[in-house]
Amino acid sequence: MQTDYIQVAGTLMFFEVIGEQRGKRLVAQIKDDTGILELTWFQGINWVQKGLQEGSDYLVFGKPGFFNGKPQIVHPEIEIFVPAKAGGKAFLEPVYPSTEKLKARSLNGRQIGKLTYTLFSQLQAKDIAENLPPEIADRQQLMPRYEAYKAIHFPETNEAYQAAVKRLKFEELFIAQIRLNLVRLQRHQSSKGVLFSKVGKYFNDFYNLHLPFQLTNAQKRVLKEIRLDTAQGHQMNRLLQGDVGSGKTIVALLSMLLAADNGYQSCLMAPTEILAQQHYASLTTLLKEMPIEIALLTGSTRIGQRRKILKGLAEDSIHFVVGTHAVIEDVVQFKNLGLAIVDEQHRFGVAQRAKLWSKASLPPHVLVMTATPIPRTLAMTAYGDLDYSVMDELPPGRIPVTTVHRSETARYKVMEFIRTELTLGRQAYIIYPLIEESETLSYEDLMQGYEQVKSYFPEPRYSISMVHGRMPGDQKEVNMQRFVSGDTQLMVGTTVIEVGVNVPNASVMVIESAEKFGLSQLHQLRGRVGRGSEKSFCILLTGSKMSNEARERIHIMCATNDGFKIAEKDLELRGPGDIEGTRQSGALNFKLASIVNDKALLEMAKYEAEKLLEEDLEISLAKNLLLKQYLQMQKGKTEWSKIS
Repeated sequence: MQTDYIQVAGTLMFFEVIGEQRGKRLVAQIKDDTGILELTWFQGINWVQKGLQEGSDYLVFGKPGFFNGKPQIVHPEIEIFVPAKAGGKAFLEPVYPSTEKLKARSLNGRQIGKLTYTLFSQLQAKDIAENLPPEIADRQQLMPRYEAYKAIHFPETNEAYQAAVKRLKFEELFIAQIRLNLVRLQRHQSSKGVLFSKVGKYFNDFYNLHLPFQLTNAQKRVLKEIRLDTAQGHQMNRLLQGDVGSGKTIVALLSMLLAADNGYQSCLMAPTEILAQQHYASLTTLLKEMPIEIALLTGSTRIGQRRKILKGLAEDSIHFVVGTHAVIEDVVQFKNLGLAIVDEQHRFGVAQRAKLWSKASLPPHVLVMTATPIPRTLAMTAYGDLDYSVMDELPPGRIPVTTVHRSETARYKVMEFIRTELTLGRQAYIIYPLIEESETLSYEDLMQGYEQVKSYFPEPRYSISMVHGRMPGDQKEVNMQRFVSGDTQLMVGTTVIEVGVNVPNASVMVIESAEKFGLSQLHQLRGRVGRGSEKSFCILLTGSKMSNEARERIHIMCATNDGFKIAEKDLELRGPGDIEGTRQSGALNFKLASIVNDKALLEMAKYEAEKLLEEDLEISLAKNLLLKQYLQMQKGKTEWSKIS
């Protein structure tokens, strides 16, 4: 039996040193009403022995185990036991982590506890000054700050300890929310931005004559938010997240038309060339009846074409430009850039977005679009300085994808199923995991898989595209393009294709070794099918050996298509540090609080912070003085970058 640490009090029955040389050890026995516990020391024998006296009462702390069927503790911490009523300890014992080197210098958990205790006896309430406004502390029933610090180290009861933890967690979350909201609200007030004062001909003509389908209520709501943001004369910084296929592109396009109506240019940045091409293709199709000039600028744009585009942007004869990182190169100059849309948040760093700012005398409005939802708690902390829009409605006519889990032993049946879909004229993806540690292994797996797929789908009856990380960029593009245009029916690849590829005719997504993928990755891959009017399927193939966590991931994927639920679950399973796309800013470096386990506390902290700043943005009212003093003391930490 192995348990965590225990603390017991009892009478020392006897002790003796036994064994020779390396086997030499000090053995003692301690007894209470319930039985006998054996204590053993291999090091520091002489020093421990000096403090022991048979028949005296001791307090023993350590990790229990069993040796020869008897309970024992090796290297326990031991001290004379004085009952509380006789002036002994009236608090629970703190356990501090120590290291082997510290222990060798006699600085174990107990010694650190003694030092901390001595420190507290010299501190007064003014040394750990209160930093929450009294009415918030009252409303949330929080312990005073000094008491909380004392009670988290030396609580008299477990209840006192819990109250201290709650108080200190709330404080961390509240201060973080104050900082984030200060950045956001001060930007609302003080930033200068381009003014989109009217909705004009471009927007109205497109909306009334060329909109291919009715907008969902969520799309209308987000457009209204963007319209309000851009009509204030302050810079917009909005995070737009929608689930896979919720129709973010049309919102982006309508925003760009709004900019054009007010005489401004727009740029849309995508993380990869194929995505930029797809955006360009879909925008060109949507705008074919409109007098709008749109250009595509990527790393592979030919020099002659590039010169023409640069000239057009500088002269304002090009309204929209779609591109990759190439758009932020110094040579690209706009006559008057008014709106920058960034697709796929986490591929663009803060510095890259800052370069967009420098493209115009007044910073352009910024709309950041994410591919898969971010959990609400993460959005509130990591992106709390951005305004936040959610599109949680799918366009009408979308048929949900059916997701099933199959074992590798059923591979033949799965291939048969793909064959029936291909016979109906559809296309299919087969995806293999990318193994970070070993590119060679991933490549071999993929090649083996490719050969296997070829044996199921022989040429010339079937044609297959293959895409992987080792391929030269242009070859990858050609293979992708062949699949997109329908020249090939099967796409075999690693996760290179997870983001944004749009092939409405593809109806099957097979994910090999699905247990090796993260939840958000699985959800993004599934989003590659179900884009047309046909029923689509996602098949998760796994080996027979799976960890509980992998089983849980597969179970959730089969249970729901809702990206917001999946994002929350992903956060629970992985914790905030690993979620792709989090800005690893101070916003998440909490000492006690956890955005996974303390959701309710975070919601309360956000509510209180917003309420306080609504009433007192300068934090200058007398009742908020304590908070102001604390923030001024922490000055270096509050001046966050002006860039989202």
